[in-house]
Amino acid sequence: MTPSWRKPAGIFAILALILFWCGLVASLSPMVGRWHWVAQLLFYLVMGMIWIAPLKPLLQWMETGRWR
Repeated sequence: MTPSWRKPAGIFAILALILFWCGLVASLSPMVGRWHWVAQLLFYLVMGMIWIAPLKPLLQWMETGRWR
């Protein structure tokens, strides 16, 4: 079985997604820092889980070569 180029490309895409998401959340932190601590907690919990949503199709593409 020959190695696929999709796995290294997918790993690069996952790392790029994480860097982008961290930058986005960090850029919002001055505004979020003025909120009540409960609102901050909810914001960071939601933002910490949202970035996982694009991973399922990406991981499926890495394994099968198809998006669906």
